[in-house]
Amino acid sequence: MRQPGNHTNARKENRPDNIKTWTVKNGGTILEVAASFLKDHTPTKLKSMLKHNQFAVNSMPMSQYDFEVHEGDTFSVNFDQSFQVFSNPRVKLVYEDEHILVINKGYGVLSMGTDTKKDGTAYSIMREYVKYHDPRAKVFIVHRLDRDTSGLMMLAKTIEAKEAMQHNWNNMVLNRKYIAVVEGEVKQQEGVVKSYLAENSQYEVYSTDDPSKGQFAVTRYKCLKATKSYSMMEVELDTGRKNQIRVHMKDLGHPIAGDRKYGAAHSPINRLALHAQTLRFVHPITRREMNFSAPIPSGFRSLVKGL
Repeated sequence: MRQPGNHTNARKENRPDNIKTWTVKNGGTILEVAASFLKDHTPTKLKSMLKHNQFAVNSMPMSQYDFEVHEGDTFSVNFDQSFQVFSNPRVKLVYEDEHILVINKGYGVLSMGTDTKKDGTAYSIMREYVKYHDPRAKVFIVHRLDRDTSGLMMLAKTIEAKEAMQHNWNNMVLNRKYIAVVEGEVKQQEGVVKSYLAENSQYEVYSTDDPSKGQFAVTRYKCLKATKSYSMMEVELDTGRKNQIRVHMKDLGHPIAGDRKYGAAHSPINRLALHAQTLRFVHPITRREMNFSAPIPSGFRSLVKGL
């Protein structure tokens, strides 16, 4: 069976790995832990090794500079070359352990299959990946992102992890932040949008003041950068409703760039300018706090130059 995805790091043929592994006694960021074990390495050297995927936590290659390592974790160093890292043109694996996966989903990728499309979804790609390593392995959808929203998404590898997250989602998920580039110049620096969200027969979500017609939704926003044409917003969800951010940005009078379904006039980067940047949650099995962030897509920055 062909291994799904590619290996992002070039490796010399038949070159052996030179790997050393420790058990962590004092936690901290991955760079702090690396410095405690590699005392003869300069901060610049450690940052370079991190960038080139030469560190792994619990056998998972990690390049996020502020990733938290905990007491009892295993910390591995590949001294001579990069650890092999799974990649796919549309999905990046950010974190994996025996219970969960965290991925950075590309825009245009369905979270899970439909009646007409089964392959090429975030679910199918990660299912193929885990089954390559263990044919008995499974993957479960915990939550979804819209097809045209990129960014962080978590999947479970066990039914226990899936049920723990879904049955107590509001308490387990500590923070979710999105980056949206909206049309026009947002004058108000920050604010809150509240409404009841309902869906019509054309599957379009809309706001209503009638609680009997929809589900209550709360969206908090902060304007990071505004120009005459576009504004970059940091958006937090108190509730997770279908199309919530898209509808609430429309309600503000500033639809998300590229979101013609909800009132956008233009699509300057040929995609919906919405990205799930931060995902912070309590691990469903270990109960540790997990905190991940994904880079803002470069196209977003091009719309509000200077940020």
